[in-house]
Amino acid sequence: MRRSPVLVFTVLIVGAFLALATAVSTPGESPQDYQKRVLLAEQKETPPPEPELTTAQKQLEAELRAIGESFAGKVGIAVSEADSLATMSFKGKTPFPQQSVSKLWVTLTALDLADQGALDLTESVTLRAGDLTVFHQPIRNIVRARGSFTTDYADLIHRAITESDNTANDRILRRIGGPPAVEAFLRRNRIHGVQFGTDERTKQSKIAGLEWNQAYALDRAFYDARDAVPEQDRRRAFEAYLADPMDGASAGGIARALARLARGDLLSAKSTGLVYSTMQETRSGPRRLKGGVPDGWTFGHKTGTGQFFDGVQSGYNDVGILTAPDGTQYSLVVLIGQTRASYAERMAMMQEVTRAVVRHHEARSITEA
Repeated sequence: MRRSPVLVFTVLIVGAFLALATAVSTPGESPQDYQKRVLLAEQKETPPPEPELTTAQKQLEAELRAIGESFAGKVGIAVSEADSLATMSFKGKTPFPQQSVSKLWVTLTALDLADQGALDLTESVTLRAGDLTVFHQPIRNIVRARGSFTTDYADLIHRAITESDNTANDRILRRIGGPPAVEAFLRRNRIHGVQFGTDERTKQSKIAGLEWNQAYALDRAFYDARDAVPEQDRRRAFEAYLADPMDGASAGGIARALARLARGDLLSAKSTGLVYSTMQETRSGPRRLKGGVPDGWTFGHKTGTGQFFDGVQSGYNDVGILTAPDGTQYSLVVLIGQTRASYAERMAMMQEVTRAVVRHHEARSITEA
């Protein structure tokens, strides 16, 4: 029996789609869920192009360059004006380790799914010993005391941003589809110069020259295992990360993304307000960028701090959105890729970046008055 050419073509198209779904769907994901995720992943509108810098903006960029060049370490600095997306930077295109700054992309992906009706932030979630990760994870004390901890994803987002809780972040990450889902969010929103990388367990283990073992989540097991890694292997892994960080991002890429977030280009108004108000409650890094914020201004931010090896810090970061009393918003990004400078020197440098932006704004306000 001769088949209709249309029927044959349809069968081929459906077969190709199913093959693609099998190839790239996440483990345990049904074809229906995958198709829904594909539909949600349609690329959004192209963001506005960056404008030419004004004289005042060039002056700010020169100040950022002077700050960066005087710092004893590898650093990227960027500032974007939310209203125009003009971006001023020092080494703004160079990728640096993000560390916990990458938690922002997990949260934005989750809120994007919430905007699409694919995630209810009040959905119940129970964390157990198998969910625990490494380093800073206040949830671990609750889980160990009770055996488990039941909460919702709104609470996990709050903990991941304000406390930088690694277990909270990784549990959200698993719920939203893992690293591929975050990368898809970045790509469809045309966020350039930023890559997410992977979960905290995998990332921190690889930096230390280890492969993750769930026993590392308890007490000092991770530190003990890391100390047992031969020095040459530890050095090789650490230097490989610094040379090509799996969570590498440029200061300019992050600054522009945060400026677009502030503009409302990435999420709904409700989700934009939620993430910004949550960032304002961040407890870590009060003397980093936030230390230079004057009275009357508000600042929501996310810090990131990496591992030490042989006296070198791998990632000491702060990124955020600064709001002037008149409502004008700027995104500020400082990424220290590696340094031996003291904490006081690092924080002083970051605070000077904030003060430079404040001076720029105040001069701009006088000029426009």
